[in-house]
Amino acid sequence: MTMRFVRAAAATLLAAIAAAAPAAAQDLTGAGATFPNPIYSKWFNDYAAKTGVKINYQSIGSGGGKRQISEMTVDFGASDGPMANEEMAKAKGGALLHIPTVMGGDVVVYNVPGVKGKLKFTGDVLADIFLGKITKWNDPRLVALNKGEALPAQDILVVHRSDGSGTTYIWTDYLSAVSPSWAAGPGKGTDVKWPVGLGGKGNEGVAGQVQQLPGSIGYVELIYALQNKIAFGLVKNAAGNFVDASTATITNAAAGIAKGLPANTDFRISIVNAPGKDAYPISSMTWLLVYQKSANAAKGKKLVDFLNWMLVDGQKSAASLDYAPLPPAIVKQIKAKVATISVK
Repeated sequence: MTMRFVRAAAATLLAAIAAAAPAAAQDLTGAGATFPNPIYSKWFNDYAAKTGVKINYQSIGSGGGKRQISEMTVDFGASDGPMANEEMAKAKGGALLHIPTVMGGDVVVYNVPGVKGKLKFTGDVLADIFLGKITKWNDPRLVALNKGEALPAQDILVVHRSDGSGTTYIWTDYLSAVSPSWAAGPGKGTDVKWPVGLGGKGNEGVAGQVQQLPGSIGYVELIYALQNKIAFGLVKNAAGNFVDASTATITNAAAGIAKGLPANTDFRISIVNAPGKDAYPISSMTWLLVYQKSANAAKGKKLVDFLNWMLVDGQKSAASLDYAPLPPAIVKQIKAKVATISVK
């Protein structure tokens, strides 16, 4: 084999690699929220099988997703809590859009010896429990809500998240909406200053504490409770009905909000305590964070194509993984927002 042939072969190989590089570079990368990671993993696998477009996603938490999209180190971020105006103003790539993908909710888990049925809660009672104002399980307000249950004269032990999370954002967004005292005190956020209680890391940490400690109460994501077969209570909604959390009642919450959305909404909307007789009140969307104007035309088109697929075909598999799909009325509005993304 002559040296000239070797050099020619090497040149051909390098040319082939160079030609393939742009195609590989057009695959998408994202990072952010842990809550939707199971459905995102399924979507990205299904979409790769259908189109050949590979999407790499790092489940690092909502805060990390916001930071990475702001720094333009990923093609999209993901968050369970919407970005504040001041956060969006720092984004290096210009205007950011919040694209809802699926929905979830928080449920009330508890460990009360002797209780046989599902306990009922109202928003103001939950707020006062987590504020430390209601301290006994046989408090008159709890007894009045749960007639027929033998609630013990036992101290209530509050368990909350010790780490910042979208789950806490949903929980505190709800408490802020239903309780002026909570809104004026801890307020809402992925991490707040808790008045009382013990901390647990992740849904598993909170659930583990509640399961081990008699008299305890906490909150976890619906999907976690369902998949781990953890019992949870009923919560009174804005229509006055005690509602069980499910994918259907969470979708109902978004449907109730959809009727009043302006045409130009940016989808940084809260659906806690939504109207509707069958709406579960501690519900929320989760979002993909994408730039209005893509810095890379090829990647931008691939991202838009995926978003449109997600809003139609992707929604069909949401319930199978215990996520609530977006209601059709909101999907129509989101598709109109996706159409405004510039990929030129």
